[in-house]
Amino acid sequence: MRTFILKRLLSIIPILFGVTFVSFLLINLSPGDFLTTMSLSPGVSPEHIEQLRRNFGLDKPWYVQYGLWLYRLSPFEFPAGLKVPDLGYSFSSRMPVFTLMKERFVNTLILSVSAEFLIWTIAIPFAVITASRRNRYIDTISSGFLFLGISFPQILLSLLALMFAAGTGWFPIGGMHRLGHEVLPFWSRFADLLHHIFLPAFVLAFSEIAVLARFARGALRDVLSADFIRTARAKGNSESRVFRRHALRNAVNPLVTLLGLSFANLISASFLVEIIMGWPGLGRLTYDALLSKDLYVLMASLIAGTIFLIVGNLFADLLLAISDPRIRYE
Repeated sequence: MRTFILKRLLSIIPILFGVTFVSFLLINLSPGDFLTTMSLSPGVSPEHIEQLRRNFGLDKPWYVQYGLWLYRLSPFEFPAGLKVPDLGYSFSSRMPVFTLMKERFVNTLILSVSAEFLIWTIAIPFAVITASRRNRYIDTISSGFLFLGISFPQILLSLLALMFAAGTGWFPIGGMHRLGHEVLPFWSRFADLLHHIFLPAFVLAFSEIAVLARFARGALRDVLSADFIRTARAKGNSESRVFRRHALRNAVNPLVTLLGLSFANLISASFLVEIIMGWPGLGRLTYDALLSKDLYVLMASLIAGTIFLIVGNLFADLLLAISDPRIRYE
């Protein structure tokens, strides 16, 4: 397992190189940059723009800019030694990108983990109830709900959630905390965070709940029709024991595989939810950086998103190996 983990971690390097190279090329092929927008202001002289372009290295060809950015990003310093990796400087915020990114990275992680928690705590019990009541009214109703969840556009659900929050006043619109939360006791701050995060997390989790519940229901039905389940029932085991000790344990492997995929989907979907619902995470930061052509913030956001996806899939593989000894031995 140690060798497997090391190989997966080392694979991050070429993946990040490919993602950043293509992204840097596409960004530079698009017309204009941050200073082009800045030059439209009548109060900024062309000489000042050229000076800033030289200071930021934007007067060099794109491949030279990319090479310099990679050198600043690497932990190695020529000719020898180590250094602190530098993500660059934000043109629009006028601060180091790392300082700008660290809080937004944590906020996106909190939102994604909260949505993942909702997915598993709702989808698995839902699948167990419907799988055990096959061809009944609850099964028919649940099938309609699952099709609705899969087909409902997330952007429309986000807008409806905002309308619901504005109309009822039950949930805040945007933000992560209320004003003055710093002076509140710990549990009050935690409750305030839950109040702000519930609606974005539910919107983010809605379609994934339907996907996981439908997949889990199918996996449970396949297991429940197996011979060893009939043998367990013939031995006099109760239905709850059959579910708990035999069906769930054998149906969990394909569900764990979905964990990495669902976490990857959550990261990409969270960008849209953050922009619409005003959650202060990487999505909103990336959107603002895209509008202002803030190159190094965009590159740092792409790196963060790629790492999210790789680590999420690695975590799913590790859970799969823990749940199934056969995979671990292989």
